[in-house]
Amino acid sequence: MTLDETTADLARIADEMEVWDGSAGADSVPAEQGRMASLARKLGRGLGRGAKDGATGLADRLMTAAPRIKVRDVATLRAHHPDARSAEELADRIAAAGARAAGAVGAGAGAVAMMPVPFAMPVEIAAELLAVAAVEFKMIAELYEAYGQPAPGNTKQRSVAYLSVWSERRGLDVASPATILALSKSAALRKSIRRRLARSGFRKLPTLTPFMIGAAAGAYVNRRDTARLAADIRRSLRERQPADPNYWLTARPPHDEP
Repeated sequence: MTLDETTADLARIADEMEVWDGSAGADSVPAEQGRMASLARKLGRGLGRGAKDGATGLADRLMTAAPRIKVRDVATLRAHHPDARSAEELADRIAAAGARAAGAVGAGAGAVAMMPVPFAMPVEIAAELLAVAAVEFKMIAELYEAYGQPAPGNTKQRSVAYLSVWSERRGLDVASPATILALSKSAALRKSIRRRLARSGFRKLPTLTPFMIGAAAGAYVNRRDTARLAADIRRSLRERQPADPNYWLTARPPHDEP
């Protein structure tokens, strides 16, 4: 199985965060159960190859998917949320959408876990971990945009920065030269991502016990954890000044009232 078979699914799942914040214009909520079943099947083929692929493959898939996930800049975010009159109000909408999207992933994954598929539990966990990570990656990147602190560089370099923030679970100063130098070491990042995925997987095991299994438990746990992550990131971002003090005004969407 090639990495592209799962990275496209992860990018689509992350993009559906825009449905949950009301900016995508979709007529209905996306059917995450179908998305998660598709992702689980593709992961199942790869994870069945052995423990080594299971340990390293998830991090590789996330690192490959991240540059493909669409991140809206602050001007686009303001255009999608014209009623947000400050960075805080815009961040409120991004964080809420991220939590709802992660909750939807948990509901879809909880349903997938109940399918009579061989080794469904480990595959379900892997699919859910990656899907939630993709959603949280997009949420983190757009929070940095909302607060005027976007990561510098090209798409790949920015994705490395935001993956580092995701794995550390805190708002790193991605514009600092020292931080940029540290983030340039891909081996260290891969190790950090693997460690974070392992910890998240261990924490999700209780949701798969007979008394908690299913959509409701998955939705609740993911929504709570993603909301907590957003709060932690926002706390760090508030402590720093934006790179451009006038970024909010210069990113004003067209036809915005003065």
